[in-house]
Amino acid sequence: MSIILSELTKRFGENLVVNKVSLEIQNGELFVLLGSSGSGKSTILRMIAGLTEVDAGRIELDGRDVTFLPPQTRGTGFVFQNYSIFRHMTVLENIEFGLRIRKTPLEERRQRSEELLELVGLSGLGSRFADQISGGQRQRVALARALAYQPAVLLLDEPFGALDVKIRAQLRERLIDIQRQLNVTTILVTHDQEEAFELGDRIGVIERGDLIEVGNPEELYHRPKTEFVATFIGNGNVLVGRAEGGQVKLGSTILPFPKNAPFHDEGAPVRILFRPETVVLQDQPVLQKSDIHMLAQGLVIQRVFVGSQQRIRLEVDGLQGVRPIAPPPAYGQRMTHIVALQQSLSSGDRFRTGESFWIGVRDYHILAPTGLKILTCYDESPGGEAAFEFGARLAEASRGPTTLLTVIEHNQALAAAKEKLELLRPKYYPHPSHFETRVRQGASAAEILLEAQDGHYEVVVIGQRGRTVNPNLAGMGSTAWQVLNQAAVPVLIVQSPRPNIQRILICTAAGEPGKSDVRFGGRLARTTGAQATVFHIRRPRSTGAEKKRTDRHLRQAQSTLESLKVNCEIKVIDEAPLPEGILSEAEQGDYDLIVVGAPAPRSPQQFRWKDLDSHIVNGTTRPVLIVPMVE
Repeated sequence: MSIILSELTKRFGENLVVNKVSLEIQNGELFVLLGSSGSGKSTILRMIAGLTEVDAGRIELDGRDVTFLPPQTRGTGFVFQNYSIFRHMTVLENIEFGLRIRKTPLEERRQRSEELLELVGLSGLGSRFADQISGGQRQRVALARALAYQPAVLLLDEPFGALDVKIRAQLRERLIDIQRQLNVTTILVTHDQEEAFELGDRIGVIERGDLIEVGNPEELYHRPKTEFVATFIGNGNVLVGRAEGGQVKLGSTILPFPKNAPFHDEGAPVRILFRPETVVLQDQPVLQKSDIHMLAQGLVIQRVFVGSQQRIRLEVDGLQGVRPIAPPPAYGQRMTHIVALQQSLSSGDRFRTGESFWIGVRDYHILAPTGLKILTCYDESPGGEAAFEFGARLAEASRGPTTLLTVIEHNQALAAAKEKLELLRPKYYPHPSHFETRVRQGASAAEILLEAQDGHYEVVVIGQRGRTVNPNLAGMGSTAWQVLNQAAVPVLIVQSPRPNIQRILICTAAGEPGKSDVRFGGRLARTTGAQATVFHIRRPRSTGAEKKRTDRHLRQAQSTLESLKVNCEIKVIDEAPLPEGILSEAEQGDYDLIVVGAPAPRSPQQFRWKDLDSHIVNGTTRPVLIVPMVE
């Protein structure tokens, strides 16, 4: 039985759990939904089974629309992680249960149950109760019960998650045999990558409700299309070089673009993936071998024994101009790290900590180009026009996907509003392929927040729209204030246009909240090519320990920005009042963008105007980016 999901959507309250997922699964296929906890994979499974209502979209099983049909009419069998078998029944009675409630004759259901006991490897155990069999055997009972009434679709929700490693491996082998023998279309949900690779004919990677990428295991591992899949699956090394003369410049190494690699503009960043097992470590550079591309010399900083292999982490200082994505650099980390897998040696220890080796790669893959995903909110106020222009400048610099959103009232015409946006586009957005327009109807702040969540944007650009009734927020529109108060992503407030983005002031506090400000501010500086100033105001009467902590934070901030290849400086002043000290520095330095952190935890809305970021927005006409702390 084929399965077709069309823009399947589910919300729990305001939380978007499944976001317009579309997918087609072929008859007899074993399809795996792979994702971390909370990604929405189990919710998709429950919607297919009819155990969770669908908010929007369509579910088709073998060409039949079952979106709103009750579970018992869909022809699906469901196996839960916690077995869910009846403890007061024997193994045989558990397997027969579904047949009995369907009024199947006793002789027929007994014959079917005995066949399934044989199939799942429990022959002779039919008279035992749940507490007389092991966890792995109970899971086999649950599987047999789900198969008893011969469902056309088998749905497995983390079926082996509660079992030990050896039992999981045995049950995976048994599942493959059963699925192939019965040719039943199967969807399995898991967070275990090894399990997904072993079982899946195809794998769909899901994150925060979005189906990121679908492919067979080899494609997703060796040739992923997205950065998320490249870093989520396996332990890949991902470095960012530059397109130069039709090749890739990675430090001092020039690499050819592989055949069928995605096109990159001259000078554009190029993300290169190479897996640890393709890394070659040599005492001397091996230049004569055409199948090995030497990158740089690295120092072994960690060696982990993992049985037949050892995982080597090297610190590299010779990749000038290269930005690491994976392994992800720690805050304050200056040098690039590369992970290699090498065969364990029966004698000796060649890859000792502190030893230097030349690093080469045998194979690499070029990821599709991407950039900052921006949501720019437009209205006809002066601030809306400024936001439109500033968002366009960011989009052009990052070469990422941009959505221009306008929100209208319910009695306004959608077509007219969309046409107006399309007429504005050529003035600011010369590359329409990276740009789309969207119109929503309703309350401005609510619709902007919903769009930001639905589209998983990385930054929201918004201008001033009207005046709030709160006199303490005279410099910020009420829509911007509400979005700023509730958004989980950075919000850029634009009140008046700036001709360029050349200087960015990153205002940071020492500690974890300040790291988010530095990282995102640094990303914008790298994207726009701007000079960044990390600015800190010391607290009055700071203790010696507090000063040391601040100094360490600022050194790490500088290292973080330098690792992003950002031209930066550190500036510290003592005991200036807030926010006056920040506003004074912004004016004196004529910065094009001010970056500050949102308070964490958020204060109640009635006191939101007292927050530092609100005071800064109110005290300047320069664009202000407010960055929430990453938890």
